[in-house]
Amino acid sequence: MSKYKAVLFDFDGTLMNTNNLIMGSWQHLFRTLTGHEGDEQKILKSFGETLEYSMTHMFPDEDPEKCMDIYRQWQKSRYAEEIELFPGMAELIHRLHEMGYKLAMVSARVRSSMEEGLAKFGLLDYFDAVVGCDDNVAAKPSPEPALCALGKLGVEPSEALMLGDTKFDMGCAKNAGVTAVLVGWSQFAGSAFPKEFEPDYRVAAASDLLRLLGAK
Repeated sequence: MSKYKAVLFDFDGTLMNTNNLIMGSWQHLFRTLTGHEGDEQKILKSFGETLEYSMTHMFPDEDPEKCMDIYRQWQKSRYAEEIELFPGMAELIHRLHEMGYKLAMVSARVRSSMEEGLAKFGLLDYFDAVVGCDDNVAAKPSPEPALCALGKLGVEPSEALMLGDTKFDMGCAKNAGVTAVLVGWSQFAGSAFPKEFEPDYRVAAASDLLRLLGAK
């Protein structure tokens, strides 16, 4: 019998493949503000950060609110058509629900955006809590997003694991006392993480999480 009662999911890069959408949003912003595209590797390094933090560092002389508005308006116009689930994730969520696990989404994305994405694939009703950047919690790797979700679920940190794709997700989980699981389809799966943010487990495919939980 698994000791876990809940599974927390990151959204971008973990549940949902939004990589091209995010990169496109950034390049649109760069073209709008500078007339040319930005360094793709520099942009990739910002994945997992809060948007406001990234904007402030990418464009220190610009109003971050203006930058975020340009970014979000472009993304909003393409969001519904471009997002897609990573392989096996829908089946994983259905199985976890059948097994009685409580599920939560924990992301730096605006909550309404996550809910729209989940609804598109018929998954919104499977989640007992959705925590986003508009929930007045500190950003990952702070433990606050995970602890906020656990409070809504009524589950202790030792009874939950968190699935994510960046060092920020792993740091959030570790700081909250939650088991940290890094997905193998992450763009950062082969990257060196700070020692204190090293994942407890790594899964190569969505179905591996079920094996980790002892499902037959």
